[in-house]
Amino acid sequence: MKQLQRKTEFSKEFIIYEDNAVLVCHKPSGLAVQTRQVAQKDLESILKTYVSSSQSPYLAIINRLDQPVEGLVLFARTPKAAACLTSQLDNHTLEKGYLAITSPAPAVPAQTLIDYLVRDGRHNRSFVIDSAHASDLHNAKRAELYYQTLQVKDTQALVKITLKTGRHHQIRVQMANQKAPLLGDTKYGGLKNTCLCLCSHRLAFLHPVSNTFMEFTVPPKNPAFSPFLSE
Repeated sequence: MKQLQRKTEFSKEFIIYEDNAVLVCHKPSGLAVQTRQVAQKDLESILKTYVSSSQSPYLAIINRLDQPVEGLVLFARTPKAAACLTSQLDNHTLEKGYLAITSPAPAVPAQTLIDYLVRDGRHNRSFVIDSAHASDLHNAKRAELYYQTLQVKDTQALVKITLKTGRHHQIRVQMANQKAPLLGDTKYGGLKNTCLCLCSHRLAFLHPVSNTFMEFTVPPKNPAFSPFLSE
């Protein structure tokens, strides 16, 4: 499997890995993965321009991140690759790991959270409802994640999160429901910060052509993580 070697300014800045079937990027905070606003740049349109001159200009988004969230985003370069990777996403075999800073630290250092979330599209929010009443709401979605507190400094904690499902604002809502909102997430009660302290730092999947296990990790660029990661 020959890795493509297009040395452009964009690839140096964002692209972590690229071959004929997949493309992995480190999306910065503030850049949308996909947007309907014509005047606003997004990762998808930038990448489509990037691959437009290649022999295979096909591009499909596999996982999405909220605009204020930084981290790894996976794209498929062929319809066959897209179908395989989407199947892994749906079957929860595509692994997604996050690093976050909460303030305060979670009361329980590590646990699996299972909640039912309802999305309010009008206000771009989601909220947790009592599981006893989840069956009464047609649009309630089961949300599951596992978190582990790695470090605590003063009133803040570095938390590692593994997503089992992918719901709207899932990490932000579930951690806020534990009274440990993310630093910078004022929408869900977090303390104000220059950026939302959430990074998709790990992606792992089976390559759709070679079936090789592939794993990618990146450190958060948000300076709020520096006190935790510098040790």
